[in-house]
Amino acid sequence: MLGKFQELAKEIPSLWVNRELEPVVEPMNVAIVGCGYVADLYMRNFVLHPELQLSGVYDRIIERRDNFSNFHSVGIYPSLEEILNDPKVDIVLNLTNPSSHYEVSKAALQAHKHVYSEKPLAMSYEQAEELVSFAKTQGLEIVAAPCNVLSESAQTLWKALREEKIGRVRAVYAEMDDGMVHRMAFQRWVSESGIPWPYKDEFEVGCTLEHAGYYLGWLLAFFGPVTTMTSFSETVVEDKLANEVLDVNAADFSVACLKFASGVVARLTCSIIAEHDHELKIYGDRGVLFTEDCWRYRSPVYIKKRITIRRKTLVTPWKTKVSLQGKALPLNARQGPAQMDFCRGLGEMVKAIRVGRKPRLSSEFSLHVTELALAIQNAGNEQAVYKPRSTFEPMEPMPWAT
Repeated sequence: MLGKFQELAKEIPSLWVNRELEPVVEPMNVAIVGCGYVADLYMRNFVLHPELQLSGVYDRIIERRDNFSNFHSVGIYPSLEEILNDPKVDIVLNLTNPSSHYEVSKAALQAHKHVYSEKPLAMSYEQAEELVSFAKTQGLEIVAAPCNVLSESAQTLWKALREEKIGRVRAVYAEMDDGMVHRMAFQRWVSESGIPWPYKDEFEVGCTLEHAGYYLGWLLAFFGPVTTMTSFSETVVEDKLANEVLDVNAADFSVACLKFASGVVARLTCSIIAEHDHELKIYGDRGVLFTEDCWRYRSPVYIKKRITIRRKTLVTPWKTKVSLQGKALPLNARQGPAQMDFCRGLGEMVKAIRVGRKPRLSSEFSLHVTELALAIQNAGNEQAVYKPRSTFEPMEPMPWAT
């Protein structure tokens, strides 16, 4: 049941999708494991997806589970085993701490449930590869967030690239900087249902594993698998917590230079040091294609043309807005700095399963994102040239952006 969220759904216009393009499918039953900070973000968007039916929630911290259940008016499971043994549950939505992703996802797959996991798939490539391989043998799907490559902004950028709006692409600069988080009032950040932001976990997991995927997903969809990567990572601020000790002092700054199968090269920077900057710039022979924030699904997309005046070639100071695709999609509620539909990837996965195709965020695609993020995070401050072991088949654009 969805309780009050079913009531909220009645207030949302029926412009879910372009129905002639997106299939209407029978809903699949989803059980949430993990009722922490991010779970509220998923619940905000659940009602945007009639293909999702929430069976109930579970968290190993009983008070947190009950608080989440009461706030959102959703049913509970008394244990993980109850979810795994419930034949009505089709998909486990794994929103646990990253260190638990592998264990929970493996248990779900062994119980013959599909899995949609928060990032990363696992904390090591070997574990992530094992999950993907096992899912394949069982005829199951396992997909990892983020799903913002399915956003209006990403799909608009991709369409402009396919139409060669800026000519041949030569290089890409992607920024994922979030300011000096350790100097912010992060201990007062709480979710909608009152769950504190898990700052200790976030600092221990590291900003690269948490954030690199938001642009890696875009770049991989646009330009194909990564063939080689050179990266650097460092912990710049050692003492982020005044009265607590971090078990792992993960890198808070990283840079990766990536070469894609298409021949395009890119530079991706992640930090919680530099001022907030989520801009993406794609440099082509005829201009620059860019957007300001991958955390906003409708971040405007612009082009600056390259022109020649006499003997000089330069990029124009003025910009032209590219018509945004997906205007029939519902507007996502804003939560802090983000305006994202966290359930879009889960919904797309359900539609794919129902019609018998691979999800756009396939298990192989999710594995490649995970492998790259782990390699960047763990690169250290010595030159690290990395050749990925995983790859994936090309992703199809969303039908409303072709």
